[in-house]
Amino acid sequence: MPYDTWTGASSDPRARVALSPTAVAGFDALLHELHPDATRVEPDRLHRLINWLLTLPDETAHDVLERRLRRIDELRMMLLDPDWDSDPAMAARLGKLFDYIDRDDDLIADHEPLLGLLDDVLLIELAWPAFASEADEYRDFSAYRSEEHPTGSGDEQRAAWIRDRLAEIALWRHKLRVNDSHYVHRGHPEDPFKVV
Repeated sequence: MPYDTWTGASSDPRARVALSPTAVAGFDALLHELHPDATRVEPDRLHRLINWLLTLPDETAHDVLERRLRRIDELRMMLLDPDWDSDPAMAARLGKLFDYIDRDDDLIADHEPLLGLLDDVLLIELAWPAFASEADEYRDFSAYRSEEHPTGSGDEQRAAWIRDRLAEIALWRHKLRVNDSHYVHRGHPEDPFKVV
């Protein structure tokens, strides 16, 4: 989403949604609790994003929002999975994210047509770097679990996943070394060919 870059305007009356400076400041504070390095949220930027979204065809705009909201489902599955072990700090950040997403009366009320989920999506989008690495690992673990069906407790399944992934990396590195090297090093010929 072009949070920082879009400069157009929309003639849609929904673009005039009221954003309380206090609510925007609270949203920004929550965002920076989740991801301290996130871009700052300011009313002008939010209005630009609202204008951008309203210039899209409705179907495209809904698709933009829905694709990003799917990340929440992935994060919920990760947190609720008894075989995964998010550390307490990650679990606390996810809890704060879910609390905001599940509220109806947040920065933009969820009942607002189209725009009601924009603040939820923006929070997910801007905070995502704080969750992306663990979400990627969880996605890989879930794929491994589906394909390999490891047995045992969650700890044992994760240990098997890590062990097998490390073995795959070692094999991949070995193949790279083999492909980049020669089995026999003959040195340089003592009498190189001469052209006469």
